[in-house]
Amino acid sequence: MVYTISGIRFPVVPPLNASSLRGDRRAASLPVFLRKNNFSRKILAVKSSHDSDSPSSAIAESDKVLIPQDQDNSASLTDQLETPVITSEDAHNLEDLTMEDEDKYSISEADSSYRQIEGGLGSVLPTVSVGKNVKIPSDEAKPKTIPRPGTGQKIYEIDPSLLAHRGHLDFRFGQYKRLHDEINKHEGGLDTFSRGYEKFGFIRSLEKILFGSMLSSGSASMSAALIGDFNNWNSNADVMTRNEFGVWEIFLPNNVDGSPPIPHGSRVKIRMDTPSGVKDSIPAWIKFSVQAPGEIPYSGIYYDPPEEEKYVFKRPQPKRPKSLRIYESHVGMSSPEPKINTYANFRDDVLPRIKKLGYNAVQIMAIQEHSYYASFGYHVTNFFAPSSRFGTPEDLKSLIDKAHELGLLVLMDIVHSHSSNNTLDGLNMFDGTDGHYFHPGSRGYHWMWDSRLFNYGSWEVLRYLLSNARWWLDEYKFDGFRFDGVTSMMYTHHGLQVAFTGNYSEYFGMATDVDAVVYLMLANDLIHGLFPEAVTIGEDVSGMPTFCLPTQDGGVGFDYRLQMAIADKWIEILKKQDEDWKMGDIVHTLTNRRWLEKCVSYAESHDQALVGDKTIAFWLMDKDMYDFMALDRPSTPRIDRGIALHKMIRLITMGLGGEGYLNFMGNEFGHPEWIDFPRGEQQLPDGSVIPGNNYSYDKCRRRFDLGDADYLRYRGMQEFDRAMQLLEEKFGFMTAEHQYISRKNEGDKVIIFERGNLVFVFNFHWNNSYSDYRVGCSTPGKYKIVLDTDDALFGGFNRLNHSAEYFTSEGWYDDRPRSFLVYAPSRTAAVYAIADDVEPALPDEVESALADEGEPEAVDP
Repeated sequence: MVYTISGIRFPVVPPLNASSLRGDRRAASLPVFLRKNNFSRKILAVKSSHDSDSPSSAIAESDKVLIPQDQDNSASLTDQLETPVITSEDAHNLEDLTMEDEDKYSISEADSSYRQIEGGLGSVLPTVSVGKNVKIPSDEAKPKTIPRPGTGQKIYEIDPSLLAHRGHLDFRFGQYKRLHDEINKHEGGLDTFSRGYEKFGFIRSLEKILFGSMLSSGSASMSAALIGDFNNWNSNADVMTRNEFGVWEIFLPNNVDGSPPIPHGSRVKIRMDTPSGVKDSIPAWIKFSVQAPGEIPYSGIYYDPPEEEKYVFKRPQPKRPKSLRIYESHVGMSSPEPKINTYANFRDDVLPRIKKLGYNAVQIMAIQEHSYYASFGYHVTNFFAPSSRFGTPEDLKSLIDKAHELGLLVLMDIVHSHSSNNTLDGLNMFDGTDGHYFHPGSRGYHWMWDSRLFNYGSWEVLRYLLSNARWWLDEYKFDGFRFDGVTSMMYTHHGLQVAFTGNYSEYFGMATDVDAVVYLMLANDLIHGLFPEAVTIGEDVSGMPTFCLPTQDGGVGFDYRLQMAIADKWIEILKKQDEDWKMGDIVHTLTNRRWLEKCVSYAESHDQALVGDKTIAFWLMDKDMYDFMALDRPSTPRIDRGIALHKMIRLITMGLGGEGYLNFMGNEFGHPEWIDFPRGEQQLPDGSVIPGNNYSYDKCRRRFDLGDADYLRYRGMQEFDRAMQLLEEKFGFMTAEHQYISRKNEGDKVIIFERGNLVFVFNFHWNNSYSDYRVGCSTPGKYKIVLDTDDALFGGFNRLNHSAEYFTSEGWYDDRPRSFLVYAPSRTAAVYAIADDVEPALPDEVESALADEGEPEAVDP
């Protein structure tokens, strides 16, 4: 008899007696075999209380380092671009450590490059990373270098206002440079330091399995054992020992027939006798975890499939595009059906859709394992494990490889800002203490998110998180990250109940968590140094200056900042009557970004689609969307207004908002409903009750069928989004250096601007259309329409003539040297280009592409 869940089969076998745990381990093994099926599951969150309030501390010398065997301790930062060759004397010196020395280097790295006494952790060679494709030597021939820290002074040339806060910024850069030096000196550099996944957790060799775990440095009196299916969960069978560097480890020899001592798919945990009692924890470096039938917490899985079952990447990773057009997505809710979707289905069904829509990058949420589905993936329990709800690690690799075949970058929504509060399957109270990975006491608890906060001043937390970022890029070939919750990381108040006004003292003072900012600087150095084509995007609502400037110049190092204020502004505007919309307010919000710091703009992301909020489409059209979106039924004024403004809002956000653009899946066609994850009734501590939805998946899906149906108005909204992406692909206006706003007229409700070689004309007036409306421009010649929100193809009223030609006349108008006359219908936006650049016109391209698709299947609206 077997139970199956999300691709995992749990055999039920009789319990083994203690004697069977001696000798050949095959008799004690209870393997978990992997399949590619999809099953729904019940998800429950496990919470723990926080009642301690002990002070936190930064890195102390006693918490930091183990001198590596291959590191010349006298080497300076400037001398050390790569790990130097060691001498036998250097290696021998490690054997002479006294107990005092052990205290000094109590937190260590279990690296094969370290000489360990009597066959200690890392002495097994050669080793193979569990679940990792073996690379041929030529794959590693390309040099990987991480840039030196630099001087950190260029930020003052870029923004002289920063000089008033030079003390703070120089201290921040000094801390960053100090950590660079110490990592180079004691760990062999960021390259070696960020390979923690090759040293901790399960390391498979030809003869044995090595398991190593870092527990708190004060844990010498505790005991730990590796337990699982492979030894019938017997805590006396495989007891771990604490080596002289503070690492808890165990060696498991192969079975007599040469098979591995732990079968692939076995459930595993660490049982620890901690100061707070006996506790079973999933290994912190686990690469896969699942929720067994009938169990609430997850179990770690020893994941090491046979070579023939490992996915081998076939396609090269695409080069980073000049401008990013990001399709934000969630695998689980990417099906039109009310279910949890799979990596395989997303690969086959959703990726081609994203490519066809014209996006060049897909950003995937909820990859890191999270026991509570409704957390949207933001309460991570297992940081190195891809979510088992959607399939296996091999399925995820296949998805990413397919995206690369389509020319799509794959960005991961990575969560390093906090961790799940769960104690049974997460990092919280991992070894019985609340300060192992997190700040102890109240500083380590996020009261609004009910989650734990990392101590970025801890050496081992730096190793863990830097290795985690590298793992996803190295093992799964992700092309970069969207770092979640960066504002929460960078400030001790986490941005809660704080209104950032732009005063520089809000960014550079006692409220800044310098340790967290320095971690982000190191992470960006690592990512950009070892993966030059990788993209990093930070979710920062505060607008911290220097956020998207290079670390060598004194910046934080991100490539892009998410322009979060834009979506908030649109919701604020949509609550007002049309006559109260301020053109200047719209323009200011869209263009309010820092010089030389690139931004990704969006009108709405997943945040605006969550239950309790409304998408832009629903703000505009509300319940009319249920009854009046069919083309064979009469429309309503609300529907007409909503469709027109939905297109205009997206276009002006892409046109003025930044150097990149993001859309959450489904919003391209105005998805009619919010997102509500399956959940039960919840009782709050004050006795009040939040009603559930009876664990329904009805609102936790995407109705792509609506956007595809040619008899529904959603289709026109979707095809406009596609045409908008094609426009940017063709003209590259988001990254054009030239941007000039020539008109923002409050009376006419008109906004006109130039971006690159294009001229954008927006008429937000609800009633007035303007004939012979003069539009200023810089480039002389003949203009033609290349995109028109009122085109019938996009559900408009076809009031503009695309065959018309517009000739410029000399003479200054709106501070532009030339101008031309246009017709600007009400609630319409049109984009004009020099006629020589328009071959063929974009609407014709879209119509041609649509004609090649065939008729869509009929759906029930």
